[in-house]
Amino acid sequence: MRKRRGVTRAVLAAVTAAVLGVSGCDAVGGASPAPSGTEARGGRPTPKPTPVWDRSPASVAAVGDSITTGFDACAVLSDCPEVSWATGTRPAVDSLAVRLLGRARAAEHSWNHAVTGARMEDVPGQMARAVTHRPQLVAVMAGANDACRRSVGSMTPVAEFRASFEEALRTLRRSLPKSQVYVASVPNLMRLWEQGRSSPMGRQVWKLGICPSMLGDAESLTAAANERRATVQGRVEAYNKALKDVCAKDRRCRFDGGAVYDFRFGRAQLSQWDFFHPSVDGQARLAEIAYRTVTN
Repeated sequence: MRKRRGVTRAVLAAVTAAVLGVSGCDAVGGASPAPSGTEARGGRPTPKPTPVWDRSPASVAAVGDSITTGFDACAVLSDCPEVSWATGTRPAVDSLAVRLLGRARAAEHSWNHAVTGARMEDVPGQMARAVTHRPQLVAVMAGANDACRRSVGSMTPVAEFRASFEEALRTLRRSLPKSQVYVASVPNLMRLWEQGRSSPMGRQVWKLGICPSMLGDAESLTAAANERRATVQGRVEAYNKALKDVCAKDRRCRFDGGAVYDFRFGRAQLSQWDFFHPSVDGQARLAEIAYRTVTN
């Protein structure tokens, strides 16, 4: 009996040692296989990918036409870039650059290469000048002058408009492949005619040559006049579709989705001299649209 008890104790001791040995090995890692695959990835955080679109660029350049130069916002038939929606410095506007960079930094890190009277064919040259500053964001607003011609027949063909915008983006991408682009839609020219045509002063200024294809013979409501205006409006809508389509092919380009076109400019948002270009308040509304598009 004593001998049998000794054997039993020896067997229990051996089994206990084996069990404790295995448990101890697992507890400290020992010879256990390292986790792999999904199990391994779950043990450490996965780094977040860098977003393609930066909502807080550190510098801004602008290209475009008279809207971006602040034409007729401060004085009759004059540029006023300090109230530009894109890069202006006046507190009444709080331009896109000021909203993104702050007032002090905006004065040093924003540049306006827009030119009154420019058409889309002029934008590639403006873009070439803009890239010399190496901006992180380029704001584009052009196209109104392509529709605002002496006659319907002289409006820029849509294919040429599209090709010029594509060339502008290629000009940017050759030098700055990672810079971002904000593209504003062409304003609703019919809406501007509707707002200004009842103003005697507005009609007199329009006769100086402001958008004759839409604003010429402003009081006429004949079938021919209405058809002319509708043709201009249709061309504006085609331009906006071209802007949208071209921008959609560039990962770092954002179109405003037609927000500027859809904005209902009232008398307060239009120049008191020509009832066509944005007033200071109108420039502020354009800045709001741009900032919302860039930061959303």
